Amino acid sequence: MLTVITGASKGIGKAIAEKFASQGFNLALCARTESDLLILKNEIESKFKIQVHILSTDVSKKSEVEKFANFVQKLNEKVAVLINNAGVFVQGQVHNEAEGILETMINTNLYSAYYLTKALILGMIEQKKGHIFNICSIASIMPYANGGSYSISKYAMYGMTKVLREEMKPLGIRVTAILPGATLTNSWSGSDLPSERFIKSEDVAEAVFSAYHLSENSVIEEMIIRPQLGDI
Repeated sequence: MLTVITGASKGIGKAIAEKFASQGFNLALCARTESDLLILKNEIESKFKIQVHILSTDVSKKSEVEKFANFVQKLNEKVAVLINNAGVFVQGQVHNEAEGILETMINTNLYSAYYLTKALILGMIEQKKGHIFNICSIASIMPYANGGSYSISKYAMYGMTKVLREEMKPLGIRVTAILPGATLTNSWSGSDLPSERFIKSEDVAEAVFSAYHLSENSVIEEMIIRPQLGDI
């Protein structure tokens, strides 16, 4: 069985990769930095004795997403799980954001998931089995003043997930939106808040695998995960 994860070299993506590897899944991973992917590949393969396939990919570019999709398809393994995790965050407000910020957010946070899902979902439909997780955000349902284009892109990702869920109901494909709040990743580097104030990436990974592990009779359509003390 193969689990495909974008943005897999750090944070939530890395934690999810390690969780699925620990359960015997082979992995197909992408991220921008090849050296980070190589380190992760070596760590996981030596620890869990599964195969990790990697490809350096800038998911903000459609051509590179398509290249990664072709890479996955040529592995000739059935894709059991697709996790659209790659994302970028730039703080700002709609009325004063720099030129091009919206395009960057939409390309990375929405279009990457759209194009990769379109490329891989036909295989899932043929096998009448599969699970797609879209890593959305609390910003997908709760606007905030400095969210700007990030919130716009995450609202769109959440909407795409809900549409896809309806489309896949009769086809045997489960679709889940994961909406984490503030998670201790590089996005919060430099913050002076204590680590206890954040969600752990490993907790998001546990939640994702728990949702996958349900029987095929059931699906968790969406899961909100917040820090115990609430949003930051």
